[in-house]
Amino acid sequence: MSVRFQLVIDCADPDRLARFWAAALGYELAPPPAGFASWNDFYRDLGLPEEELIDGADRISDPDGHGPTIWFHVVPEAKIVKNRLHLDLHASGDRADPIETRRSRVDAEAARLAGLGATITGALDEEGLDHYAVGMRDPEGNEFDIN
Repeated sequence: MSVRFQLVIDCADPDRLARFWAAALGYELAPPPAGFASWNDFYRDLGLPEEELIDGADRISDPDGHGPTIWFHVVPEAKIVKNRLHLDLHASGDRADPIETRRSRVDAEAARLAGLGATITGALDEEGLDHYAVGMRDPEGNEFDIN
């Protein structure tokens, strides 16, 4: 039996990352649980102190209900080292499509996400491989790939 999970991303600015990743993944800002006007009302009900509440969004969800919820958790320390876990966003299409077509789709998605605040770190391709990807960083420096 599969286990439900949520992905947690440590960050300095949850609202900024929530909005970036919602646009990147086709997610939406997660609505608060039933019976609560806001997530902060829910967090208060859990007993979270006021100084730990944030202004803005801190979680996103798949509007179709298939993907995991992603929660952006405020931490005081900055990101220093490479992620041990990263997302691979699939934008290239089917492997039966010509590599030039797949490359064009990946580059277009990389450009779109760069327009939302991501940084392109470089193409990930090797001579002779029928594969193309672009390495990127989100607005807080978390690595991810588009393939």
